[in-house]
Amino acid sequence: MNLEENESLSFEDALSKLENIVRELEGGRIKLDDAVAAYEQAVRLKQLCENKLNAARLKIEKLEVAADGTAQTSEFSVPEA
Repeated sequence: MNLEENESLSFEDALSKLENIVRELEGGRIKLDDAVAAYEQAVRLKQLCENKLNAARLKIEKLEVAADGTAQTSEFSVPEA
């Protein structure tokens, strides 16, 4: 699968493919050359998933209700642990 094909995948499809690759690699029944190629594809899929999550995060706004009852939006932020 090339980079252009990866880009057209939905987040869910990319994650599913990534999970399948991880299972194959963990199974240990894959030839070394195939394992290296699978690992490279997994890295691309991981990056794609991260990019899609970051893009979604930028689109999300937090809806807040003010004391006077009016609604307003603010930028979504992830609380730090």
